Amino acid sequence: MASSPNALRASDQTLMTRTQKGDCEAFAQLYDRHAVRAFRVARAICEDTGRAEDAVQEGFLAIWNSRAQFHAGNGSFQAWAMRIVKNRAIDSYRAAAVRPPTQASGSPAEASDAVSKSAQDQVVARSESDALLTSLRKLPDAQAEVIALAFFGELSHSEIAAQLELPAGTVKGRMRLGLEKLRKEMETPT
Repeated sequence: MASSPNALRASDQTLMTRTQKGDCEAFAQLYDRHAVRAFRVARAICEDTGRAEDAVQEGFLAIWNSRAQFHAGNGSFQAWAMRIVKNRAIDSYRAAAVRPPTQASGSPAEASDAVSKSAQDQVVARSESDALLTSLRKLPDAQAEVIALAFFGELSHSEIAAQLELPAGTVKGRMRLGLEKLRKEMETPT
């Protein structure tokens, strides 16, 4: 009986052990295995393909540089890697400069008022987004991932289920639990 390709496929733990010893090929296999999912997570948060690609690249560079800090007893490689990429994506989202639109017509006073109102709206929106992202960081990765894909990626439950290769009921359950935790967090006075 011939071995199937999946039987020969090394586990993440085995690849990470090799990576910790400096094995670039093992790290490349980990990247190939997890880059698509990492991009989905980053894209949902960054709302921009270029920034999401940068977040994935920076995340995997950080994984390589901090590979000695990974301990399998603390969780899976995938959860650790997605957390690092998610944090890079959040940093990228926060760092992105939001510029108010310029107006082609009207008096300078009208343009100044419009820019001022636009800036105020952007500050409020940014503050709300930052508060949501801070709260998302406190959720378990599985719950934060589905919420980020729904709200930042504007995906439906079925689209999230297809992307994450999960049953729709699992996505809905994670979403419900995560939203309950977010609601409690947002209602708690600081």
